[in-house]
Amino acid sequence: MNDVRPGASWSGAADEFVRIDNVVKIYADVVAVKSLSLSVGRHEIFALLGSSGCGKSTLLRMLAGFEEATSGRIFLDNEEITALPPYKRPVNMMFQSYALFPHMTVEANVAFGLKQEGVPRNEIHSRVYEALDLVQMGAYARRKPAQLSGGQQQRVALARSLVKRPKLLLLDEPMSALDKQIRQKTQIELVKILDKVGVTCIMVTHDQEEAMTMAHRMAVMSEGQIVQCGTPQEVYDFPNSRFVAGFVGSTNLFSGTITVDEPDHVQIESEQLSRPLYVDHGVSEPLGMEVHVSIRPERIRVHREQPSTDVNWGHGVVSHMAWMGSYARYQIRLDSGMLVEASVPRLAMMQDDAPAVDEEVYIAWSDDSATVLPS
Repeated sequence: MNDVRPGASWSGAADEFVRIDNVVKIYADVVAVKSLSLSVGRHEIFALLGSSGCGKSTLLRMLAGFEEATSGRIFLDNEEITALPPYKRPVNMMFQSYALFPHMTVEANVAFGLKQEGVPRNEIHSRVYEALDLVQMGAYARRKPAQLSGGQQQRVALARSLVKRPKLLLLDEPMSALDKQIRQKTQIELVKILDKVGVTCIMVTHDQEEAMTMAHRMAVMSEGQIVQCGTPQEVYDFPNSRFVAGFVGSTNLFSGTITVDEPDHVQIESEQLSRPLYVDHGVSEPLGMEVHVSIRPERIRVHREQPSTDVNWGHGVVSHMAWMGSYARYQIRLDSGMLVEASVPRLAMMQDDAPAVDEEVYIAWSDDSATVLPS
């Protein structure tokens, strides 16, 4: 996967800046967040990823002080902020709707928080234009929100969040109001701005691509808990459960039984495939254990000729093919009836005559392409 993040070399949260200790949030009889603990490093961009209702926005609102934790403690820069009201926290939150005042100019929107704090007028002016220049919106200072595009409004909302120089910036679905093309461009621009400012950022999103593009690390949440945390590459390449494998990206999940268990490899028999699965690493599950094997679509190759190896291939018929520009997405119905997805790069299709719908094909993958998951 291509890594466009300026902080792609992030090596972990050694300098702990945000610490969440066993935080619980209960609404009536609903447990929204369950004994959650998390550390975020200074200057890190951290993403909370999950579907609606998983607890990610509730956690963000507890960090901002808009929701009170039922139990647990929250620390920011070695100071406990669990009981502090929002206005006493060095935290700013950028909402999904941007929440710009429609009757105010861009300049007035950005200056609003500083005026409320009683900052001197000349300092307000310099800080406002410093923030607007940072997001390349200085030329639009006299316009009102209705005169701006969605992407421009997003930049104004970011300037308003940064002008108060918070220690922690919280982003709640920051790109959801933008169309796909603008969203992809804005994601990279936003990361560059945050990297330049050096602010610690925690963002909430349900968009896996957004999390993987922007974050140094990400946590996948489900039912109020973190089910996996790591760099985008770690979570994508080494999911720790079927849920994560299916939620972060597309995957093909085969079920089977371990028939060979060695320290450096395992072999798995699956009724869904013509040949056994061979995985080039050991697993903790014992011989005879039922497991699942995850193989990403881009790791699967499509051939007309039968592979010469005794493992890691299957036979089927192309049921659908969609041209995606840089690659073609194939759906192949195996002899077992299982539907497998394969992503074939454009270059590979140009070098070889691409298989057509209803044509018999073989799928194959390398020994290092699979991840074994517990059942």
